[in-house]
Amino acid sequence: MNETVLTPILDILDIVGIAIFALSGALVAAKERQTFVTMGFFALVTGVGGGTVRDLLIGAPVFWITDPWVAAVCLTTALITWLTPMRVWDGKLVDYADGIGLAAYAVLGSAKAIAYGVPPVPAALMGIITGCVGGVIRDVVAGRPSIIIQPELYVTAAALSASLTVLGMQIAGWLNQIDAVIWGGAFVAGFALRSAAIHFELGLPSYGGGVETASTTSEENSDHSENVSPGSGPPG
Repeated sequence: MNETVLTPILDILDIVGIAIFALSGALVAAKERQTFVTMGFFALVTGVGGGTVRDLLIGAPVFWITDPWVAAVCLTTALITWLTPMRVWDGKLVDYADGIGLAAYAVLGSAKAIAYGVPPVPAALMGIITGCVGGVIRDVVAGRPSIIIQPELYVTAAALSASLTVLGMQIAGWLNQIDAVIWGGAFVAGFALRSAAIHFELGLPSYGGGVETASTTSEENSDHSENVSPGSGPPG
């Protein structure tokens, strides 16, 4: 970790986010009944994916290359998953845990970007990337639909935490607040929104501007076929 940038609080958020995302990656491999090596790979790429992209974009040293604890946390999480019956992880427990990691990583990514001199709007985007990209990589490698295209609020929760982090750090001096309070509030807000989305199945309206559905197309074809005279169709 870059000691001039990260504080103990952000260090904690970092480890929590890494462990939870690593768990979600390991569980994907477990549900597919993969080997421990594959499980460890999924845990690693999910745990460090978002932070790696962030660090490359803001010009920071890639965090898990310089910190020996990161890979150890991912592999330990994979080992715990390997030794644990799948029924332990049934239900929505993992979804809520993922929400913790999402909010933690969004706060961390934005705060680190601000510390590296990134302007506010790109810094907020770095928080979103940090929170979401690991899960995207996991889903793409696993060959399943990405979580970011599911109807429930997910990216929005990361955006809330990231935006509050950036906004709070910009006006921290004027509010006479320390960064730790801002980070904590941003984390709680993002996790609360994600938890509400999980519990109440909240989602943003989907695009519906003139998109033809399969049923509409079928009906139109049916109506058209009724108006065609016998013998006027394609040959054979």
